[in-house]
Amino acid sequence: MSERQVVTAASVRSRKRAEGSEPIAMVTAYDEPFGRLVDAAGVDIILVGDSLAENVLGHEDTLHVGMDEMAHHVAAVSRARPSALVVGDLPWLSYHLEPLEAVRNAARLIRAGAGAVKLEGGRRRLPAVEAILAAEIPVMGHLGLTPQSLHAMGGYKVQGRQLGAARELLADAKALADAGCFAVVLEGVPEVLAEKVTGEIPVPTIGIGAGPSCDGQVLVMHDLLGLSRRPAPKFVRRYADLGELVLAAVGRYCADVRSGAFPSEEETYHGSRELAAGLGEL
Repeated sequence: MSERQVVTAASVRSRKRAEGSEPIAMVTAYDEPFGRLVDAAGVDIILVGDSLAENVLGHEDTLHVGMDEMAHHVAAVSRARPSALVVGDLPWLSYHLEPLEAVRNAARLIRAGAGAVKLEGGRRRLPAVEAILAAEIPVMGHLGLTPQSLHAMGGYKVQGRQLGAARELLADAKALADAGCFAVVLEGVPEVLAEKVTGEIPVPTIGIGAGPSCDGQVLVMHDLLGLSRRPAPKFVRRYADLGELVLAAVGRYCADVRSGAFPSEEETYHGSRELAAGLGEL
């Protein structure tokens, strides 16, 4: 069996379904074990998302994670040496203030092991996008329901339902593609709008709650594996219920410890008779 080809931002850029490319599979991971496993499963892109805040660190939203945490977890995933492209999320306020700061923060994620960065927002974020791209760092865009804009949007609501808002999102997508983004995530938008955007821009769209017309799909690993504490959004398909498996396994372990069934003779290191005799004389 031949070695898997390394996925790069440049190789992702050309993967449009309309031109015959296979859909892109992207999933989140936040540490080395899951980075290794999802890569072995064949994903194209591993997103070290700021969803780390909710799924690993126990926060209520993505606004409570910063550059230190993101760099730490990008490095952990990168230690799996995946063939998949590792994309690091730029967290809230890491690219909003000035382009130079955005470049420095993007560079931290690249030094930690990412092959590209992702940031949220459209035309208003072009100065940051252009500055990061000028530093030769690939950028993935993110439009629609952008979790870092939670308060401005009034909650986690589907975006682009009205024609005016849809027109603005389409213009944002074109601007990001024109600026040089190699792909654009579309989150929480009507399928018809995602289909329109996908057909209008030359780089791949990756959907999450955006229907089947995108050039790829992304899900949060904890959602698809049944590890999330929150109710699964409508767009999530759960492929396993590892939460129940963990509960059952740890429950059996606790019962075995309390009953004395663990550890068994086979799970115990034994000393020689001479050692036992010598210890008895101490």
